[in-house]
Amino acid sequence: MTTTFTKMDWDPVTEAKFLTMIKSIPMFHRDIAKQVVEKKAQLNAQARGASCVQEQDVVDAFFSEVPKAFYSLMVRILDGAGLDYGQHVKAQTKK
Repeated sequence: MTTTFTKMDWDPVTEAKFLTMIKSIPMFHRDIAKQVVEKKAQLNAQARGASCVQEQDVVDAFFSEVPKAFYSLMVRILDGAGLDYGQHVKAQTKK
């Protein structure tokens, strides 16, 4: 099944945190992370029926698109950008 991608608006605070996080990613991975996570976050928001991308969409996108080998670095960068990933971790441990 193919999901149609529609460019969406972003909550301004969420977008600022996302861009802060992207700047903290090592340069070699930065562009691909920005493209992949940005698209997935918008798909997440679209799937929720939201009118804009919100923090939960970005956090879920990072956790679904970043390889597990990079999770410790990702969590440090999420912390530094002020993105709350706690709910995502709790949801994953209940599965």
